[in-house]
Amino acid sequence: MNTALDPGALAGAVLEVYENGDLSRVDELISPDLVDHNQPAGTESGIDAVRVLVSAVKEGFSETRIEEIFRSLTTDGWVVSQWRMTGVHTGDWFGTPATGRRVSFTGIDLWRAEHGRMVEVRHAEDLFQLQAQLTA
Repeated sequence: MNTALDPGALAGAVLEVYENGDLSRVDELISPDLVDHNQPAGTESGIDAVRVLVSAVKEGFSETRIEEIFRSLTTDGWVVSQWRMTGVHTGDWFGTPATGRRVSFTGIDLWRAEHGRMVEVRHAEDLFQLQAQLTA
């Protein structure tokens, strides 16, 4: 368990996992009992949803960069993080075959941590923005 990281640093570390695709860090940063209020269909738990999404980003995009635009901690312990992901669509992305196009889209994550790991997340990605770039 990674008790050395505060909730803000944990949120930043999770973004790094999405950027570099390092699935080995998921168990260190995310609680097995993660409550993901927006998990993908077909996943059994929140931590599995994280693994599915990290893998999908790694398989679907190369040259992936995630820039954190804004981060703040709320008074009740939530970390709010707005980010922008850029990359090149070089693999399948949820049924959309590789286009070779450069993409850029944004999202917002709200994370809550306990005992050095994330236990709850709410997130919204601008997938319409992404899909328009892939299919235009």
